Amino acid sequence: MGIISVENTDRLFWLGRYTERVYTTLRLFADSYDNMIDTDIYDYENFCRRLDIPGIYSSKEDFCLHYCFNEKDPNSIYSNLIRAYDNAIVLREEIGSEPLSYIQLAIYDMNKAGLSEAPLLELQRVIDNLLAFWGIVDDLIDDENVRSILKTGKRVERIDLYGRLHVPTEEMKREVRRLYSRLPKTCLAYNETHFKNLNNIVKSPEMNYYQLVKEVNCLLEE
Repeated sequence: MGIISVENTDRLFWLGRYTERVYTTLRLFADSYDNMIDTDIYDYENFCRRLDIPGIYSSKEDFCLHYCFNEKDPNSIYSNLIRAYDNAIVLREEIGSEPLSYIQLAIYDMNKAGLSEAPLLELQRVIDNLLAFWGIVDDLIDDENVRSILKTGKRVERIDLYGRLHVPTEEMKREVRRLYSRLPKTCLAYNETHFKNLNNIVKSPEMNYYQLVKEVNCLLEE
């Protein structure tokens, strides 16, 4: 495969980020959905605080409908899935038709979930399709740079989300180690200072989650 344009390099990175964002927030939503049914109808407020999402939802029903399925809500799962698709469709030559097809299937199941009175089954299928996307990326994409850019986007997004969620230290260390092994394999220009700062933060006795999120989002800035 030839040299990847700057524009498509950026699209690959964000395809990795958006697919990971949809995957992780869907898993979190499923947990919150169960909590809202079983114990706390206001758990959606905690969900929004944890992910730093504007608390614009008036009830659990409003949250379930609009956070999941409202394309006009920039924070919704659906709008992030559409962003992933918009990047994937332009990248057909780089990623191939089969990985793209799993993003399309995820949208199909997301639309089905939006029409269902019990959407968790269809939402699980969205998760399954995203996992299949990553599996087919490893299986069919020969270009290591393409795979590494996608996975760098995935790791950056996961570290960002996990930092906001204050996941345990060992889990954060694991994700940063994965990013450390992946990013240098790409053609991406990254800031060495922020790269080193990430490693120092996860090694600190008291992890500064706020600073970690800040550093990972500045990583690709010159």
